[in-house]
Amino acid sequence: MNYVYMLCGWEGSAADSRVLKDAITRANSFRIPDGHYYLCDSGYTNGPFLALYRGVRYHIQDWNSQRTPPQNAHELFNKVHAKTRYVIERSFTLLKGRWAILRSNSFYPVKVQNRIIMGCGLLHNFIRTEMPYDPLEAEIPEVDDQISDDNDVAFINQVEPSQQWSNWRENLATNMFDEWRGNRPH
Repeated sequence: MNYVYMLCGWEGSAADSRVLKDAITRANSFRIPDGHYYLCDSGYTNGPFLALYRGVRYHIQDWNSQRTPPQNAHELFNKVHAKTRYVIERSFTLLKGRWAILRSNSFYPVKVQNRIIMGCGLLHNFIRTEMPYDPLEAEIPEVDDQISDDNDVAFINQVEPSQQWSNWRENLATNMFDEWRGNRPH
């Protein structure tokens, strides 16, 4: 639930793909190590970002209300994806809960607004790192999955749809479903 990259200044109506393209092509770019991926919503292309399967249930409330287990690999993938994305949503809720200035309209100049958002994000990360118990946050297992900044790591510098990534997602979903089905009581 820490922020690894923040790009402030885009208006809320900007297309996700435009913002992402800007993030990975600027001088202090959002760096995605080759062979790694980020989860994303269906507004992004399935490349180094693993998107949900469209047309397949995926909202957490859909799974909780229907109480029907996943029927195929795509449903299981979307269910796991939704649970993981929920952590992302919780981090934004925690950020806004901690910093009241982020909960309402701001009348500061855009440059100041950007700095406020960055400062709140940095303080959020600092609190999560240094505070043994945060009363605003439900207990979440610590995950230390930092990526080294070595120069020999290849980074992705463009985002385009790729059959290779679609195939990789399909294999991941199928393997998850097979393992899940094998662990279910019969």
